[in-house]
Amino acid sequence: MKTPQSRTIRPRGTPWILGLVGVLVLVPLALLVPLAAVAAVSGLAIVGGALLWRRLSRLVTAQEVVSKEIGVLSQRLVKLEAVAAALVQTRMQGTPSAEPAAAATDEGLKALDARFVSGIEEVTAEIGILSGIVRELAAVVAAQDGDIAGLKQRAAAPAPVPRPQRVADTIQPSPVPAAAVLPEPEPVAAPMRLVPRTTPPATRPTDPFANGAEAAPLIDAFDGEGLEVYLQPVVTLPQRKVVAYEALARLKVGEAVYAPETFLPVLERHGRTTALDRRMLQRVATIARHLQGRGSPASVSYSLTPNSLFEPGFLRSLGRLVSEGPELAGRVVIALPQTSWRSLDAEQAALLAGLRGRIGFVMDRPIDLRFDPTALAERGITQVKVAAALLLRPLDREAMPDIALEDLVASLARVGIRLVATGVEAETEVPDLIDLDVPLAQGSVFAAPRAVRAEVLSAAPDTAPPPPPPSPDPPPSPPPQRRPFRDFLRRAG
Repeated sequence: MKTPQSRTIRPRGTPWILGLVGVLVLVPLALLVPLAAVAAVSGLAIVGGALLWRRLSRLVTAQEVVSKEIGVLSQRLVKLEAVAAALVQTRMQGTPSAEPAAAATDEGLKALDARFVSGIEEVTAEIGILSGIVRELAAVVAAQDGDIAGLKQRAAAPAPVPRPQRVADTIQPSPVPAAAVLPEPEPVAAPMRLVPRTTPPATRPTDPFANGAEAAPLIDAFDGEGLEVYLQPVVTLPQRKVVAYEALARLKVGEAVYAPETFLPVLERHGRTTALDRRMLQRVATIARHLQGRGSPASVSYSLTPNSLFEPGFLRSLGRLVSEGPELAGRVVIALPQTSWRSLDAEQAALLAGLRGRIGFVMDRPIDLRFDPTALAERGITQVKVAAALLLRPLDREAMPDIALEDLVASLARVGIRLVATGVEAETEVPDLIDLDVPLAQGSVFAAPRAVRAEVLSAAPDTAPPPPPPSPDPPPSPPPQRRPFRDFLRRAG
């Protein structure tokens, strides 16, 4: 049986003719009338898109035809398998003892062989037709890919359009662009303070003590007398009255003083973070006693490392620390990161719950502002520390709460939690924080961290001077502070 030849499908010459006409027309238009050239390019693109859509429609139709042919071929293959199965079954059932049955079987076999041969011929013919169609489809798809690539290049081609503008400017010089473009950006209003700003995140410094030999001086200083305590005050807004302090660890190696960002990775590699927390808490308790002896109601907080929660007996040692000094109840505050509060197990939660009322709890180092005030209050948290940059210049929408920041501050205050803005480095950020009703703030704009004197840390708890009696005279009023004029206008409005 002769395989029929299918009709050849090949791209026509219309797009090429249109492209040639477009080139011959657009070049003079681009030199004389640029706007008309742009309109012509748009029209040519629309015509090309219509032709492409027409070809794609034909391609879809051809694909449907191929799918139908493949369906017919599959049905014939099924019939062929049925015939072959019947032939094999008939041969297996034949017996040499019965001669008449053998003669009938031979006739049946001849008929089946004839049907089998005719089926094979039909299948061969169909396969030939399908192979030709597939080849034609491959050629059409390749042509369509070439047309699409050409259209993409034409769409990107209007980049050189500014060249005719320069020619037009030289032919018809006019100061209109200078008058229309330059003064326009000047009166644009500045963005609102609470709009997310595109400030790039700070890059994390690399570990300069990754080598073991370079880290040895840090370990020696930590084991010796190199650990120092710095205090940074937490003030109220807008009065700027000191109500608490945060104890910050510093490691002094020779004449250099390193922040936790530098030496904490080294201590983590050597398993010394829990020892750091124990020593810092002992000094925090000493500082709290000293402040109490001076009659100051300020508390002292310290940010624990997350690894200390998994150290056996560490949380129980906190209970012993405050039980030895009942006067420290509420004056020693520990801070844990948001991830640690969210991942507490049952034992850790029970031990922390047993410390409520004796040690204050703070949540700091948040990764987002999606707080649950009720759940935080049930944990005994009284303060939430958030970086001022996250409040004023949020970069990630997913990190922001579902409610406004002002409402978030109010919802925290309703359950007895006060928001503390940390890292306030500029005076211009203070009015913005006041607008958000942030009650507390901390940063170098109020006071930089200062080292605690050695005599304060070395003083015994029982040698602390008694609190002075209250003065019958009221304390003098603080001197007036200069406020920004914008703050005055805000309160006047």
